[in-house]
Amino acid sequence: MSLCMLGPTRQCVLGRAASSNTVQFYLANTIMFRNTYDSDNTVFSPQGRLHQVEYALEAVKQGSAAVGLRSKTHAVLLALKRSTGELASYQQKMIRIDDHVGIAIAGLTSDARVLSNFMRQQAMSSRMVFNRPIPVNRLVSTIADKAQVNTQEYGRRPYGVGFLVIGQDHTGPHLYEFSPSGTSFEYYAISIGARSQSAKTYLEKHYEEFAESSLEDLIRHGLHALRETLQQDKELTINNTSIGILGPKGEHEKGVTSEGSFRILEGEPIDVYLKTMEPKVTAESASAPAPSSGDEDVQMAE
Repeated sequence: MSLCMLGPTRQCVLGRAASSNTVQFYLANTIMFRNTYDSDNTVFSPQGRLHQVEYALEAVKQGSAAVGLRSKTHAVLLALKRSTGELASYQQKMIRIDDHVGIAIAGLTSDARVLSNFMRQQAMSSRMVFNRPIPVNRLVSTIADKAQVNTQEYGRRPYGVGFLVIGQDHTGPHLYEFSPSGTSFEYYAISIGARSQSAKTYLEKHYEEFAESSLEDLIRHGLHALRETLQQDKELTINNTSIGILGPKGEHEKGVTSEGSFRILEGEPIDVYLKTMEPKVTAESASAPAPSSGDEDVQMAE
């Protein structure tokens, strides 16, 4: 018996059932195929994607934010530290690799420790074999090559951490981003980690000012960008903020050599930079009416 002989009500019910079964079949197949293609990092999905690599990139996005920016004389890293509880200390977000290289991390700290040790070995090897600091672009390319192997060989997993790398050579300061996918790019300013898009928006608006900025102005811009990644009820403090500097001595620094090797500021030394920040302009304060100047005529109530 055909559907047209069953009447409009029966036909409608069967039509909905058939449509529902089709949707369920499609969803089941989608989940099945995704589970099939994300079980190993060496298998491409039909859309040409490596899901394991995308999951590693997602791990970087879940990490606390880090911001990097550079001028003609300095390169600066700023990072937001997290604490697992009231009784725990804040996690380490910056690592010194060599006198001329430092990194900020976002993602799995354990993976960062392994990669940073590898970078230190490369830097030490360059000084012992060639008697010179390792070029920054070569160091970044080396860890990118190491990460790429884990996206192509069976039985490995991609590193779940991203780096911002600042370094200095005879051409000046440099800023690189390293990704678990095995890619690296040089930037004028960049942000990675949770809610990093808000920081990128600030950096894109002001990046033209960075080239000629002093160290103090560069740090202030970095703090403003880092503040954009915070939740509304949070503020930057000397406890949850780290600053990494590469370049000549700043106005508020003491005991820094003329070469300006990489140094990490935490705790009380950061307070002087936090005080230079401008108050955050919220939507409510921006829309608030301006106070009267006092020169206007006063209307007396009758």
